[in-house]
Amino acid sequence: MGQMHCSPEDASLRSDLVLIRSFVVYKGRPPDHASRFDISMVVSHINVGGAMRISSLSSCGDPERLPELPPLDEQRLQRAALHLQQKLILREWLKDHRLQHHYQRLLAVEVASLEDVYWLEDSRASKILGKDWQLWSGARQNLPTSKAQLDALKAQLWSTVVKSSQHQDAWTWGGMLVVSVSVAGLVTLAAMTQPSLAPEARHSLLQYVTGKYLLPANCKVQWDWKDPASVGGTMCFVVRFFQRNGQPYPICDTDHFFVEVTEGTRKVVTISELGSSTDPNNANIAKVKFTVRTAGQYKISVLIGASHIAGSPFLRSFLPGAIDARRSRFIRPASTVICCAGAPTLMHIEPRDEFGNSCLFDQNHSDEALQGYQVAIYDLHGVPVEKLQHAIVFAYDKVNSRVSVTALFPEPTCLRAVISYRDQQLPNGDFDIIVLSSSDTTLVHKNIASRKHNICYEAKLLSIFGVSKNKPRKVLCYVGPKQVTIKEMILKFIPKRIATFRLCPSTKFHFLPQLVSQLHGPVFIIDDGAQPKIELASKDRNIIAATFTHFLLKNIGGSETFKDKQDFFYHEVRKFHASYYHEKMALKVQREKILESSMKAAKGFSVSDWCGNFEVTFQGEQGIDWGGLRREWFELVCSALFDARGGLFCTFHDKHQALVHPNPTRPAHLKLKHFEFAGKMVGKCLFESALGGTYRQLVRARFSRSFLAQLIGLRVHYKYFEQDDPDLYLSKIKYILDTDLDATDTLELYFVEEMYDSSSGQLSKTIELIPNGAKTRVTNATKNQYLDALAQQRLCNNVKDEVDSFLKGLNSIIPDNLLSIFDENELELLMCGTGEYSISDFKAHHIANGNSAEFRRVLAWFWAGVSNFSQTEMARLLQFTTGCSQLPPGGFQELNPQFQITAAPTFGNLPTAHTCFNQLCLPDYESYEQFEKSLLLAISEGSEGFGMV
Repeated sequence: MGQMHCSPEDASLRSDLVLIRSFVVYKGRPPDHASRFDISMVVSHINVGGAMRISSLSSCGDPERLPELPPLDEQRLQRAALHLQQKLILREWLKDHRLQHHYQRLLAVEVASLEDVYWLEDSRASKILGKDWQLWSGARQNLPTSKAQLDALKAQLWSTVVKSSQHQDAWTWGGMLVVSVSVAGLVTLAAMTQPSLAPEARHSLLQYVTGKYLLPANCKVQWDWKDPASVGGTMCFVVRFFQRNGQPYPICDTDHFFVEVTEGTRKVVTISELGSSTDPNNANIAKVKFTVRTAGQYKISVLIGASHIAGSPFLRSFLPGAIDARRSRFIRPASTVICCAGAPTLMHIEPRDEFGNSCLFDQNHSDEALQGYQVAIYDLHGVPVEKLQHAIVFAYDKVNSRVSVTALFPEPTCLRAVISYRDQQLPNGDFDIIVLSSSDTTLVHKNIASRKHNICYEAKLLSIFGVSKNKPRKVLCYVGPKQVTIKEMILKFIPKRIATFRLCPSTKFHFLPQLVSQLHGPVFIIDDGAQPKIELASKDRNIIAATFTHFLLKNIGGSETFKDKQDFFYHEVRKFHASYYHEKMALKVQREKILESSMKAAKGFSVSDWCGNFEVTFQGEQGIDWGGLRREWFELVCSALFDARGGLFCTFHDKHQALVHPNPTRPAHLKLKHFEFAGKMVGKCLFESALGGTYRQLVRARFSRSFLAQLIGLRVHYKYFEQDDPDLYLSKIKYILDTDLDATDTLELYFVEEMYDSSSGQLSKTIELIPNGAKTRVTNATKNQYLDALAQQRLCNNVKDEVDSFLKGLNSIIPDNLLSIFDENELELLMCGTGEYSISDFKAHHIANGNSAEFRRVLAWFWAGVSNFSQTEMARLLQFTTGCSQLPPGGFQELNPQFQITAAPTFGNLPTAHTCFNQLCLPDYESYEQFEKSLLLAISEGSEGFGMV
């Protein structure tokens, strides 16, 4: 071996070197000067490096302590490493076939790899293997014949070699047997000792023995924030990658670097940036960014392939951010707060950050929850009432972690209050206050408890239909649990109804200041959005409004939020049908004639039967209905009823995603009874949803907004055209709105609707929209009146019988007073739900208009933000952009035109939408945080779908 001049502390190395030399063999021949390293030369290098304290084999794993080899020696090393790898693969293959005890005999006849197995003659093999010849023959026949398959087998066997290696102490003093050669002839195969490295068996043996491969256990994470952090920011952490030998590892896409961030069952989308294109020193780092919007504990898993890096998974906590007035929730019972003079009235504010997280304050910081809250109190003229500014006070409720708002007024009055936080008004923070005297409060409570429906008060009718009365007429105002009725007495004993207003949230009381010249008492306006408003004056105004408000709260469950109204609706539906048992009802239908057979099967059903648990059987099919057949039947019947191709409902334009509307020109075989059956089906779905659990059923339809408005009794106006009939809106409605009708003679419009024959295109008839409309020309002053009348004719009058029949069926199961507590957007969410939205489907079927670097950046932010959306937020986004929260049956692919994302030529503004084009316009922003905040604000505040330009 030559003379080794090693220091005394390296004495233990000598025996190891002898073992290494015995393995440095080329093609099975004994070591000689042509086929091995000159070990004495290597040791002489180590002698020089004695000051570097190479005192064990583990020290040789550090390449900075090893000498560089001449090119010729490095080539010899590579050949030796490859040969040893082939021998280990051969030994593993023999082991798989129970032939491992013949390994040394095969090496003696120069069989050192799987390739050599092919060339060993049968005669020689039979002599060597003896009684194991049959095993050998079978194993050799199963060897693949193609190079690609053989390489795959060798890779598999090599991976098994790595997994089975158990030399855990090979890097320690006096370790076990050394199984390979190192860069300097002094390192071992201890790199293979960790079973977790088995997936890395694709690396060459040389990479293992030199430690030049990525080791997850050596990687480190550097956090850019302190734990716990506040939500809302773009969180960033850096992962630094290192090789087994401790040197930096340049990370790339093929290394299967993966980060998963979860909060409970919800996954958060991350953005990873590998390496650095400008700084080579940062080639071994990856920057990971993600946005946290929900407070809580997050688990961050950092993996390379299937292996976690050191310390992964990590747990990080995120706390709610600062109070945001726009997202804080002011809990008041109704739009008008009723108080009693001298008695406190309690309300609440739930402080929330900009992402809706409840802000929590401990006992030491409870004062922070009150800082910034302000209240301004005005009289009905809009003048601040300074002496009452302290009538509303704030206190922190430590038990429920919210702010208590206590109103205490000394005397009866009618006021308006505005609550804000740091000069920004809270949602629902603008409200009217009626302060009653003790006697009036007692009277109102007596009215609510009374079973009589003839509670009435005298008033003066000041105006109706927008026309003021020269001489106010005496009327009676009846307030009941379901409606407010205004009647006039003819000849002092014959009542004549003037107007009736439903007792629902859409009916609003507006309080006006009493003028000095007005001698009939305080003035107020009643408007329900479905009929012309009326203006009244009465000395009992406050009692009328208070009685109405208490009845309203009783009808809607005590709160005006959608979630609370939905819970109240389900409770009242269950209560309404409490006498009917949800027993099984057999329903036998034909799949080929699903609508006709279903109507025939349910022809004699009573309300009790419709409240039963349908057990559906399809004729000619075997199957027991455990819920799946029932759900399938609901979907098939809804498709037959509400698909425009069925003829019962229609669309205003020939597009897949068009909203459906009752068809006034339906085929002759479709009668009004079909609409009544459709209403019962919707009522059945709502009833099943009220039962909850697996019974929940959604109506698979995309109803027009004007149809939904009519179901709850709202007045139809021209703005519904933008969503229901966008072609007409663009070609006619918008043109009329933008045109000066007084300055042009080219466009002569009259209050008429011209009907044309669909086949011949000839004018069939003319309908006057107002009395004497054919002679009344439309002017700038009356264009809105004309457009509203046109909407009333096209969207309402044309389908009056159809809507009435639908409501007849719907209200036989669901009382109309329960439906009227929702607006049209809430009604759609109640009936149709939010649906299920696929982000991958969304990404695959959209159009991006814009190619600038700024737009590409915003677009990437958009997908990152949308990927973290809840189903409700996705519904709001669709409602904002397309006008409907429901997708066509085929998903985003059937949207026509497709969902368009366009660059807006603005900076920092809110996103806008054009529902007629299914177009979302995204401005440029400085940061992802600003973008996400603007998008969420736009879809939550502007989700009614009208273009906000």
